Amino acid sequence: MRMRHLSSFFSVTRLTAVGLALLLAVSGTLAWGEGSTTAGVTLLKNRQYQEALTTGIRSARKSVVCCFYLFKATDANSNIPQRIVEELVKASRRGVDVTVILERNRKHDDSLNRDNLHTAALLSRGGVKVFFDSPKITTHAKVAVIDRRYVYLGSHNLTQSALTRNNELSVLIDSPAMAGEITSYLQKL
Repeated sequence: MRMRHLSSFFSVTRLTAVGLALLLAVSGTLAWGEGSTTAGVTLLKNRQYQEALTTGIRSARKSVVCCFYLFKATDANSNIPQRIVEELVKASRRGVDVTVILERNRKHDDSLNRDNLHTAALLSRGGVKVFFDSPKITTHAKVAVIDRRYVYLGSHNLTQSALTRNNELSVLIDSPAMAGEITSYLQKL
């Protein structure tokens, strides 16, 4: 009985998230903080996210600020997070200010810490600035801001499963105001 109830709850929650994202995509109006603004919003379902994010990083001219709970790059040839690492490094080498913020928890031998530390080392060697949040708090954000204009926000972690197999839902928001507010928030982590 309880399993059926939770299943119904998660179906409603999933539908609510999809409905909200579709409403944003149709209306183009976002409200936050003290006011609202008109912004272009594009729904990014499942594998659409990695293509949009990669394209955004390639076209970045000034800055890329990312914050992810999990960024798991591996040596496998088909590993999409590794390709994103490479794109971030290329952006840094062409003069884009690239910053990545990752989660770190209190458990020293935790797989999340190992994966994020591995990716951080790859990024740092490539000239990307990498920061970790305080182990006392969990930063569960999954967001990238490009050129203080484009915001990629949603459920996608940078893992092979999230980018190729999971049902994930994110949005691309074209809004300098939203990008500025999110960047300010991330700088306080």
